[in-house]
Formats: sequence, structure tokens, C-alpha cells
Amino acid sequence: MSTFQIKEGIYWVGARDWNLRWFHGPAYSTHQGTTYNSYIIKDEKNLLVDGVYKPFIDRFFEHIEEVIDFKEIDYYVVNHVEPDHSSSFPRTMERLRDDITVICSPKGKEGIVEHYGDGYNFKIVNTGDTVNIGRRNLAFVNAQMLHWPDSMFTYIPEEKLLLSNDAFGMHLCTSQLYDDQVDDCLIMNESKKYFANILTPFSSILLKKLKEVQEMNLEIDMIAPAHGIIWRKEPNKIIEKYLEWAEGKTKEKAIIVYETMWDSTELMAKKIADGLIDQGIEVHFYRKSKSDKNDIIKEFLDAKAIIIGSSTINNVIIPELVPLLEELEGLRFKNKLGAVFGSYGWRGGATKRIVERLERAKIELIGEPLEVVYIPDKNQLRSCYEFGVEIAKKIKESVS
Repeated sequence: MSTFQIKEGIYWVGARDWNLRWFHGPAYSTHQGTTYNSYIIKDEKNLLVDGVYKPFIDRFFEHIEEVIDFKEIDYYVVNHVEPDHSSSFPRTMERLRDDITVICSPKGKEGIVEHYGDGYNFKIVNTGDTVNIGRRNLAFVNAQMLHWPDSMFTYIPEEKLLLSNDAFGMHLCTSQLYDDQVDDCLIMNESKKYFANILTPFSSILLKKLKEVQEMNLEIDMIAPAHGIIWRKEPNKIIEKYLEWAEGKTKEKAIIVYETMWDSTELMAKKIADGLIDQGIEVHFYRKSKSDKNDIIKEFLDAKAIIIGSSTINNVIIPELVPLLEELEGLRFKNKLGAVFGSYGWRGGATKRIVERLERAKIELIGEPLEVVYIPDKNQLRSCYEFGVEIAKKIKESVS
């Protein structure tokens, strides 16, 4: 049996995607795979919550049939219409009763119709709406733009259970299901990566929504998201982390990301790092062509300073760095300082373009870019070290 009873009468019937290495096309690296979590709730009225990615539909159907007959399901709750959860929707609807009720948000209905056509029996819900299914009630919370317009949470007060879809999730596939069964460092690392790469642009909305949920005084002793593990030991831990990340809290930490042609920019990067480290700053150091973009972005989340360096090629930035700079503009991190450095031969251009990118990303720049021609000499390397020291001072002033 591959299903799990997470509470009495409530079952995980999702699917594991052990081999997934990229998500959102090539946009997000998933070294640990992922899960597509779906749930059955058995009561006087029976409930299916969320679906799976279509390639896993046969496994999904096997899991459902281990728990319940398809024709005994009364409601299908669609918390989110993105295809990793809903591409199984049309075939699932074919297996369910003709009079099945699909519960979703107003934007959820629009999304279902736009993806899969009309003709379904919809029940549209908003924050505060409830549905009784017997000894339990379902309460709904609109979670618009977390991270799609249709997103919502389903809460079961009698079970103190929050079915949060993408919120509080992570791309992590393990044989174990719960937070107390998996290494905490792994869970928090993947949770942080998920937030940084997917939810950061919506931090202000998320912060407002989390505070709204807190004001509702929902008792929560379990959070069951649509990806990754289920939080049963410390559900408040991930809520507190989300509040911290959404507020844009930073620490005395700097991220150096660079690309180099003939090692000059790398020599500069190492000396800048030395200056930071000698001042007690936590430093993460990445040559972009040898590093994973999404892992770098994860470390941006709680860093105070983002330091970017590039050699100049054809008067522009080395192309390997450009996608990361594009991401920075789209992710809209809060409370960041930035610094720029690089080397060039007969004519520069890269550092100017990096400055423009960081300014568009609303990152506060520390001084002018530091540049050298060809190979940095002893004095120029000393200037790089002092550049690192100066950045460290700015970090400490800003964080304190």
C-alpha cells in the first residue's frame, strides 16, 4: 500500500517524482525531485483535494482506489490550477460522478475553463466561506498570487489541518512523508530555495496574507502542502520562516557571483572575499558557469549584499551571468546592497551594464564599480581587498 493516513479518515494519495531535475521548464533546478501531493477526506461527504502532474496519473488513480471508489467522491477541491496539480483534472473528472462538485476560487474557475473547457458543476468560494461535509467543515482562504491568481487554502478546523497547496511546500522527494522523519537541514534548505525562487516576487502580498491568517486565529497542528513533506511536528516553524523571508530580513552575509575569461576577475573576486571574511562577514562565493542559478538565488534571500563581477566581452557582460541578472530584476528582493567589479582589456562595458541591471532590480549600490585593465597588480589587488572591507562596513551598518 503506497497511500498514507495522515489523520483519521484523511489520506495522502499523491505521486512521487524521483527523477525530476527541472521545474517550470528549465527555470528551476530540482536536485531532490518532488512530490505532487493530493488528499482524500472521508466523511458523510467525501472529498478529493488537488491532483497530480499528468504523467503520474495512473499511479494517482491506483492510490485513490486503495482508499475509496471514485463514484463515492462528492467534492473535488482545486486549490490551484497550475498543470503540475491540475493536468490530471480532465481524466479524473471522467472517473468521478457526473454530478461531482468542483470547489475553487473565482479565478480558479476561470483557470479551469481556460485550461480544460467549461461544463463542470462549480461551487465558487472566497475567504470565510465554509462547506459542511459531515462531522467536519471546510473553510477557505483566498491566497491570490501565492503564487497564481487562483490560489487558495483549504482549512479543516476540526482537524486543525491546513491544506496549503504551493505555500509552505518544497521540491523534495523522499520515502518519508513528515517533517520529523526527514533531516531538518534538508527540509529547510529546500523550503528556502522554493521561497526564494518562486515566492519572493509576492513577498508583500504573502506578508499581508500571513498576517490575515494569524488574525483569523486558526489553530494549526498540521500543514499539508502540494509539494514535499507534511509539517506535523513543527508547523509553526515554517510559518515563522515565511514571515521572516517575506519581511526581507537579512544578516551579515554577502554573495559574490562572477564570471571570468582569463582569471583576472576571479583574482579580484577572491581578494574582495578576503576583505569581507576578515571583517567577520559570512561569504558565499560562486563562479556562475560552475554553479546552479537557483541555489545562488536561495542564498540571496537572507544576504545583505549581492556582489557581481564580470570580465568584458564585446563591450558587454559575459553571457553566462545575464540570466541571473534577469532573475534578480524579476524576483524583486527587498533590503539589498549591491556592488560591482570586473576587468577588461582595451575597452570596458560589462560593469556599466551590471550597474544598470542592479538599479532596475532596486538594489542599493555601494559606490562606483571597481575595475582593472587586463591583470590586477599588487596594488590593485589591495584595492580589491579594501573594497571588500568597505562593503563589510556597509553591511554591518545596514544590518545593525
